[in-house]
Amino acid sequence: MPDPDPSPPAGRKPRLGRIIIVATILFAIVLVAGTIARVHSRRRLHAQNVAAAIPTVTVVHPGGNAVDTLVLPGVLQAWYSAPVYARTSGYLRRWYVDIGQKVQDGQILAEIDTPDVDLQLAAARAALGTRTAQRDLAGITSRRWNRLNAQNAVSQQETDERRGNLAASEATRHEAAAEVERLETLSGFKRIVAPFSGVVTSRATDIGALIVAGTSTTQPLFTVSDVTRLRLYVRVPQAYAARMRDGLRVHFTVPDYQGRTFEARLFRSADAVDSPSGSMLVQLVYDNAEGLLKPGAYAQIAFTFDGHGAAAGPTVRIPASSLLFRKDGTTVALVEGDRHVRIQPVSIVTDFGTELEVTGLTPQSVVIDTPMDDIRDGDEVQPQESRHAS
Repeated sequence: MPDPDPSPPAGRKPRLGRIIIVATILFAIVLVAGTIARVHSRRRLHAQNVAAAIPTVTVVHPGGNAVDTLVLPGVLQAWYSAPVYARTSGYLRRWYVDIGQKVQDGQILAEIDTPDVDLQLAAARAALGTRTAQRDLAGITSRRWNRLNAQNAVSQQETDERRGNLAASEATRHEAAAEVERLETLSGFKRIVAPFSGVVTSRATDIGALIVAGTSTTQPLFTVSDVTRLRLYVRVPQAYAARMRDGLRVHFTVPDYQGRTFEARLFRSADAVDSPSGSMLVQLVYDNAEGLLKPGAYAQIAFTFDGHGAAAGPTVRIPASSLLFRKDGTTVALVEGDRHVRIQPVSIVTDFGTELEVTGLTPQSVVIDTPMDDIRDGDEVQPQESRHAS
């Protein structure tokens, strides 16, 4: 048999060439894809590095000019309130008014039986009569000795003695008259009268009760209060002290009139802050002509402000942590539309502790909360909204 031909078939060479071409193409594709992936990764890493170089800041939006209301407790007190004491000792004979009754200025509230004072007054009047008689006798004697002295019938020494006796008798009579007047005044205190028109708010005595005047343990017999107007006292925190102006209108409520609001006006303030409490005492006045409210009652007072306070322009509220203290003054860091920083000066109107009321901003401002100490104008930042934005 003849040997087989060792040369490959004619169609095998083209097939091998196509395989090589395909492999080359695949290798080129893999090489290009790898190169593209490496370039993309490099670019992404560069972008991440660039982004990491821009600090992320938390931003807040200032609170707008909303109405500011402050609610505080207060106490109602009578316009005038006078405890009425006895000025003389004795026993209560009779009382004419009781609690809740209206009285007029000078009206008799009670009468006291004062036997001791009556006896002392009788003795004083008798003593005054004796001193008057002695004075009259000394006057007659002095005039007689003056005539005798003019006739040189008696010595000048004896005449001067008689004149001295007259002067002493006159002084003794004045003393007795003063004692009578004192006891008559005490006797007049047997009638307890109202010091002004008002309402009897307490009575602490009864018929036959022993009245001892002028001691440290003496209790008032009555208390008279003028309730046509009421004073309303409230302690205002120092942060609001600058807003307290005479004539400021406020509204308040009391427990005994649920759902009803009353209006009072600021009458005057202590104009001084109490150091232990950090508050200022304010006095309001309420016209109680209808007699609805009672002295001693508790009230809830609502102070309503327009949000401007004592500032010369619109105010907003920002967190206290957003302030920057620089040599140029108090500032905050704002984020502009292109994510660049702008340092904005502000003026503090009211310090509420965690929040500040300031001027120089608008509700549309974007404020950086807790900014870095070295932040400057033009710095690029990445803003992030705060979860507790105003």
